[in-house]
Amino acid sequence: MTHKLRYSMFFALDSIFAFSAIFLSIWLLYPELNFYLESLVLFSSITLITIHHITAYFFKLYSRIWSVASVKEMLTITLAVSISVLAASIVQLMNGFFYFRVMIVTWLIMMILIGGSRFLLRLISDYHSTKIPQNELKRILIVGAGDAGTMLLRNIKKHQHTQYQVMGFVDDDPYKQNLTLHDVKVCGTTQDIPRLVEEKGIQIIILAIPSLGKRGIKTIYERCLQTNAKIKTMPRIEDIMLGKVAVNDVQEVKFEELLGREEVKLDIYAISNKISNKVILVTGAGGSIGSEICRQIAQFHPKQLILLGHGENSIYKIHIELSENSHYQEVEFIPLIADIQDRKRIFQIIQHYRPDVIYHAAAHKHVPLMEFNPEEAVKNNIFGTKNIAEAAHAFGVSNFVMISSDKAVNPTNVMGSTKRVAEMIIQNLAKSSDTNFTAVRFGNVLGSRGSVVPRFRAQIAAGGPVTVTHPEMTRYFMTIPEASRLVIQAGALAEGGEVFVLDMGDPIKILDLAKNLIRLSGYKEEDIGIEFSGIRPGEKMYEELLNPEEIQEKNIYPKIHVGKAHCMPKEDLMEFLSEIQSIEKSSDIKCRLIQLANSKWSSNIPQT
Repeated sequence: MTHKLRYSMFFALDSIFAFSAIFLSIWLLYPELNFYLESLVLFSSITLITIHHITAYFFKLYSRIWSVASVKEMLTITLAVSISVLAASIVQLMNGFFYFRVMIVTWLIMMILIGGSRFLLRLISDYHSTKIPQNELKRILIVGAGDAGTMLLRNIKKHQHTQYQVMGFVDDDPYKQNLTLHDVKVCGTTQDIPRLVEEKGIQIIILAIPSLGKRGIKTIYERCLQTNAKIKTMPRIEDIMLGKVAVNDVQEVKFEELLGREEVKLDIYAISNKISNKVILVTGAGGSIGSEICRQIAQFHPKQLILLGHGENSIYKIHIELSENSHYQEVEFIPLIADIQDRKRIFQIIQHYRPDVIYHAAAHKHVPLMEFNPEEAVKNNIFGTKNIAEAAHAFGVSNFVMISSDKAVNPTNVMGSTKRVAEMIIQNLAKSSDTNFTAVRFGNVLGSRGSVVPRFRAQIAAGGPVTVTHPEMTRYFMTIPEASRLVIQAGALAEGGEVFVLDMGDPIKILDLAKNLIRLSGYKEEDIGIEFSGIRPGEKMYEELLNPEEIQEKNIYPKIHVGKAHCMPKEDLMEFLSEIQSIEKSSDIKCRLIQLANSKWSSNIPQT
């Protein structure tokens, strides 16, 4: 039906309803009297029609989609009818007589006729949307009987193509227990989920509490794991408002949400002072961590953001992503292809662009791979860091932040050992340089290149099995955005020479991670299978963020600690760097690296 036809139809209907309402009320109140044709009654009817059409136009009563009408639309009708009846009553008073009872009944009749006609369309729409065989619908339980849960229920009921049948709500609010929302009962609290799933044959549980923190999601998810139902979540309200997704486009629960880690608020003022309108350089800008650091930095609107990396495709992607973002039009993004092992090229770049801050994320990070290639790990992680750090010192860079790793603590592998040596390089530079050198240690990040999570997902998609190295192996995990934000925050706190350690929360068993990913993918463990492949070269059963003697209990910012990391004297370090370059056998390089990285020296970092 066209808009013009709809408008004409509602206009004609309301004209009939408004004109007949006053005469019908007189007949109901005074059936024995005959004053229908009195001039005052006729004039009141005409006033009623005229004012109603004016208010209907103002409130857009003829342009609304009534098949999805709600309480808000009913209130609008009530206001429009009340204004119309009040205007007709004023006309009567101005003529010296007022049919009070007649006008009250007129108001009621208009509400019934006009409001009823509109909500009849809603009832017809709801009736047609439920004409789906019940045995073809998936039985769902909605967690959360608030605004989001109600919105989800209404959309499920409204769409004819819906595949869901809502069997009930659960909500921890005691005042909502046993109440109903759109004929669906609040059956209990989240603790009742396992019982309700079994009693009602629930196939899918949908989390519909957008305000719930990650710890709350983790708690509810653990209760849902006691059932065989699939677990999904409602889209974010902001995504719905922006039109990115529909309300009932339920999604898989993301593993990141199960870490139980609440987002840390950044010190915007301190970060802005370090970054806004400054020249910032990020090495490894095309990598998982480096690219996310670039995204986070761009939000603070630096003058220039230099994207330095060795891989042209990854640098191209992040450059296009940022430069085409309309929010960053005033930021100059400079893509540079360079190898941090090329000392001359690195010095040329730093001298030319004179960055205020450098975030050094470029590194070889894959533990088993570096066991087979210790020469490359030494060249990239040690001498590459030395090149860019010394260039920063030479050309007066204000701040230098190096991304380190939990594998630098008591390292048993090449990658961790090279990271520990790189830390000592910048620690020694910090003693005599005007540049504030600092390192930031953290554990595994979800979704990064080489991370176990993408590998597990690929194995699940291929039908399994998922391969886990050892049933007792644990790792620390953090999301890429959280790690990047904390790295930037740590850089803003740096005074020179610190080794910051990010609070990674509790370690997670890799076996539990695999089981959760299988469940999140909609499978049972027996459908996919889990096999143990054995510990790979260079791996440890568990990781540490600090040696016991390095630990400081006090944190200087939420989730950020300063470690008392020990440092090798500069003369000994330079001697070692000369020595490691002269070693030819890979096995000898590995042994010497691990030996040095696990040696002890007195602390050179001031305690805070």
